[in-house]
Amino acid sequence: MNINDYGFLRVAAASPKLKVADCDYNTAEIKRVIERAQQEDVQILCFPELCITAYSCGDLFFQKALQQKAVEALSDLTCFMKERSSIIVVVGLPLLLKNSLYNVAAVISHEGILGFVPKTYIPNNNEYYEKRWFAGSRDLNVFFVEINEECVPVSSDGIIFHTPFASFGIEICEDLWMPSPPSSELAMQGAELIFNLSASNELVGKNRYRKSLVLQQSGRCNAAYVYASAGWGESTTDMVFSGACFIAENGTMLAESERFSPESELVIADIDIEALRHDRLKNTNYTSAASHDTTGIDCHINFATPDRMYRRFNPHPFIPSKEESDESLSEVFNIQTYGLAKRLLHTGTEKVTIGVSGGLDSTLALLVTAKTFDLLGIPRKNIYGITMPGFGTTGRTYGNAIDLMKSLGVTAKEISIVDAVTQHFKDIGHDADNHDVTYENCQARERTQILMDYANKIGGLVVGTGNMSELALGWATYNGDHMSMYGVNASVPKTLVASLVRWIADTRMDDEPARKILHDILNTPFSPELLPAGKNGEIAQETEHFVGPYELHDFFLHRMLRYGDTPSRILFMAGQAFAEKYASEEIVKWLKLFYKRFFAQQFKRSCMPDGPKVGSVNLSPRGDWRMPSDAVANAWLAELE
Repeated sequence: MNINDYGFLRVAAASPKLKVADCDYNTAEIKRVIERAQQEDVQILCFPELCITAYSCGDLFFQKALQQKAVEALSDLTCFMKERSSIIVVVGLPLLLKNSLYNVAAVISHEGILGFVPKTYIPNNNEYYEKRWFAGSRDLNVFFVEINEECVPVSSDGIIFHTPFASFGIEICEDLWMPSPPSSELAMQGAELIFNLSASNELVGKNRYRKSLVLQQSGRCNAAYVYASAGWGESTTDMVFSGACFIAENGTMLAESERFSPESELVIADIDIEALRHDRLKNTNYTSAASHDTTGIDCHINFATPDRMYRRFNPHPFIPSKEESDESLSEVFNIQTYGLAKRLLHTGTEKVTIGVSGGLDSTLALLVTAKTFDLLGIPRKNIYGITMPGFGTTGRTYGNAIDLMKSLGVTAKEISIVDAVTQHFKDIGHDADNHDVTYENCQARERTQILMDYANKIGGLVVGTGNMSELALGWATYNGDHMSMYGVNASVPKTLVASLVRWIADTRMDDEPARKILHDILNTPFSPELLPAGKNGEIAQETEHFVGPYELHDFFLHRMLRYGDTPSRILFMAGQAFAEKYASEEIVKWLKLFYKRFFAQQFKRSCMPDGPKVGSVNLSPRGDWRMPSDAVANAWLAELE
């Protein structure tokens, strides 16, 4: 396994132990951190601002001895890097150009010094009075500097460094805190990673704000943001530095350092370059908004080939973390509720029908509907919950359906479909002992007919119960459970349906019997119950036996739609995420089935009813997913082969 083959790049941020103005000591420690990073197959490594001299040298920056020593240390580091062909390193130092001193980042590889990037915005406040020592990049009128008999480019407008796997740009400390950081333009010009060499002191509450800046800028730029700040060893005459290091990707924090550590800090993360590129591909402003061309430098480097991941893949991407679950699940529930409320108000309707099977999907839809009626001040008795037992209905689901409707105070009706479907079999000449797709779909369509016709009778509309996972797989009967007048679960995947029902049971239900009903529904196997029950009355048709685990399909769906991932990338990431649960062969089996069904069943999604979007992934043909019904899956399946 080479993570680069799957679109990942390994980066690191370091905060080494330093001594103020001791370039030899600092360079030796930087070398030790580089060696440590190489052992972990890091491919690009960022150090803090002015790390060769230390940041807090004050008026010593004016001393020629320190200026010359910093350049000598850089040359020493360059020689050290010539034997290290698999890593790029970014370090900070003061650099004299003509008659001005600049705070610069130097990019080094085995090729030598690739370029210098000066700091753009120079602070002049009480804490940081850098304008006493340094000029800003906009004052620069030098474009090359000779170091070790080589001409090294210096850019006042930033530089984009192009590697075989990604392009990156650099900004320095204060640049990030400005209204228009250089990284914004660098991202527009194609930089997928931004490295920030910083020296940010500690104040009460500052770390939270600094962290939020890094997260927001990574999200705003659709980029990875690698932030390395000065720490142990800086002068504490007036300020204390903590060595805060962060690695963020598109608004998500991947890694952060232990602050106030007496040892050199190194944090590592694997950046999903392909995911970043996918987001930019869908945002055409990245080409139209770029204002000028930035200097580009090609880095000819043979990166290390990591054989293990420094990254964990969430096996349940639709389910919020424990820390965010209450807020996120509440938002989903509210979106569903207010979506249905608007539809009822717009149509002037105060009555609905909803099929209640005792399964998870109809349970969530009923809970949403009950909350909507409470919101609008409409009595719950205007909700007509209809349970429609058929050939495969079990006592467990039937009992839960009846008990749930009673506990919620809706109007409960029971209409058996057995006689009607039996007559229909006779009408179309179908053998009732032939339990084929006709046998199953006749039942689903009969139930939908009852819901539609009863809605007409009471002057109401039909609330749909189907979820997004079923839409992705086409696990719905066309013009059966596929159809409704408003589908409240349309963009809620199966794994999230379960989480929502559990959250409602545990946090929104005061009635203990109702809570127990919901938990029993959660523990019931997924089934359409269209085949006759077993001898002991148990469910004979478990959905996941036929289509595979929903948690796998939701993972596949998320990676395909949210990031446009190829089958090989999805397989690689699923193998990592579910390593302890599913064998590789089983994942391949269900991934193939996912692609076959996803492509073959698009015609059902092309005419799906309205329903509210709740997350970043949606299959509505009017919104996020527009796909011809006749597309074929050959290219995707061929890659898996």
